[in-house]
Amino acid sequence: MPTAELTIALERYDRHVPFFMGMVPAPEGIALRALEVGMAPPRRDGIDRHRRFLHKGEFDICEMSVSSYLTAKSRGLPFIAVPVFPRRLFSQNHMFISTESGVEMPEDLEGKPVCARAFQTTMSVLAKGDLKFEYGVKWETMRWLTLDAELNPWKGKDGVTVERIDEDRAMDDFLAGKIAMMVHPHPPPKLLDGMARGVVRRLFPDTRAECARYFRKYGDYPIMHVLCMKNEIAAKHPGLPRALMAMWEDAKQQAAGFYDDPGYAELAFARNEYESEQEMFGRDIWPSGIEANRASVERFMKYLADQNLIDAPFPVETLFHDSVLDT
Repeated sequence: MPTAELTIALERYDRHVPFFMGMVPAPEGIALRALEVGMAPPRRDGIDRHRRFLHKGEFDICEMSVSSYLTAKSRGLPFIAVPVFPRRLFSQNHMFISTESGVEMPEDLEGKPVCARAFQTTMSVLAKGDLKFEYGVKWETMRWLTLDAELNPWKGKDGVTVERIDEDRAMDDFLAGKIAMMVHPHPPPKLLDGMARGVVRRLFPDTRAECARYFRKYGDYPIMHVLCMKNEIAAKHPGLPRALMAMWEDAKQQAAGFYDDPGYAELAFARNEYESEQEMFGRDIWPSGIEANRASVERFMKYLADQNLIDAPFPVETLFHDSVLDT
């Protein structure tokens, strides 16, 4: 039987190391080549992993931004997802405040300029949605500044201002307090330096406690990325979506085992931190499958619709391949 050679584009996370090292067997008849393709920072030509997949179709399977996938799906683009979520983040850990801005609490952000990588990146959508629906702070009152071009067209929302700004100028203005908050999934060196100097802090002073409270309330670690594939690949290999779920779970378990060695990471207390998080959350916070992630996906679609990035939420089942709808 001929072997199909397929590519899968992934970020360099611990749970993906087994893919890159050939430690996860592909299903019979398929040779899966794992490509380390990052998106942070984006390439200088603006062509990151998400654009290379959605706009250029460079990969057969790709780790995709949830926001980008959902907005593309709403426009009928030929992609389908597998309920595997390789990246998750709490928005509370990625909202940074200039201490010169006068902002002390979330409600102080109303009417203030706020900067994000792009209006529709997943972290930006999550932060805006959490501010509005969790903290009662309307994102529409803020003046939004963005660093990157939007991946998909956005029709805008009445009364909302979104303006592109040069990144160096944005950082200078942020450190000077002219920009109140920066929402950033990958804090740049200048921002981290500002934290070290005490001119930048997170919006929530006890960030861990706030993230833990949010987790207890909603029961999930918010999703950032989802595994997607071209429709044509799914049609040719209908057993592949379910196989990918099994492969990713295998890789995740192998990665968790890395921490059995206290010297696995450069961090002196990596194993201690691993144990601390197990105590904090009490279970696997990286589940695959539709049911375990339904509430998180539905909450995110609510945020997208509120921000006019999709017309309205749609059934969760329409996002995923037919073969995994029972997961």
